Amino acid sequence: MRRLKQVLLSVPLLISMMMLSGCEELLHNTKSIIMPRFQRSDIFGFIAGLGTTFAVLPDLVAMLRRRSSVGMNPRMAAIIGVFQILWIYYGILIISRPVVVWNVIGVLINFFSVGAYIYFRGKEKRDR
Repeated sequence: MRRLKQVLLSVPLLISMMMLSGCEELLHNTKSIIMPRFQRSDIFGFIAGLGTTFAVLPDLVAMLRRRSSVGMNPRMAAIIGVFQILWIYYGILIISRPVVVWNVIGVLINFFSVGAYIYFRGKEKRDR
């Protein structure tokens, strides 16, 4: 059974690799058809950044709805925020708009998450 799972998990990876091996054109033509002023990598970067940046947003929304810090780990948000600041610097060094834009938004979301945690945690201590 375990062997079957390994085979089933490796099939999509193998198919993906085979498909990409035939996409040599993707390496040479980097101009976007949709927005010619952008490189294709910028568009993929913006799409990828959208998903990874807003992946933490549901936790913030849930905390604001329940008006409680229960289930929130401020250390995780702070650590992610610090590394996102490093990503911003890296994005500036390599001149990558998607890296800079999404990580600035991510830092703001983490700032609000930690701020909401501090606010609700203080309120919960006062209510005891």
